[in-house]
Amino acid sequence: QVQLVESGGGLVQAGGSLRLSCAASGRTFSINGMGWFRQAPGKEREFVAAISRSAGTTYYADSVKGRFTISRDGAKIMVYLQMNSLKPEDTAVYYCAAKRPTTDWFNDYDYWGQGTQITVSS
Repeated sequence: QVQLVESGGGLVQAGGSLRLSCAASGRTFSINGMGWFRQAPGKEREFVAAISRSAGTTYYADSVKGRFTISRDGAKIMVYLQMNSLKPEDTAVYYCAAKRPTTDWFNDYDYWGQGTQITVSS
């Protein structure tokens, strides 16, 4: 179907930056948008950001607005997440996700990557 692979995770100091990448392969014609979610230990998985495949419309969680930027490379079906001014509370496993056409950009994702660990030290 669709396979997603994340890269770019690691350990950074508070206030630092990281850039995550996600590559999609397989039956990518079905993908309408790409997004990022994160899950910290003991917490539920939460929406971070998303971008539409065609128009490039972006969506962000309130907790990351002004700090994180999502972008895409349509030719290669790639999505990126530039994370600036990182805080300890950003520590989590970050997941790349892809969705078929729907009206809900915060839910209804169909495909998921394995996740990549982001740790922000104080």
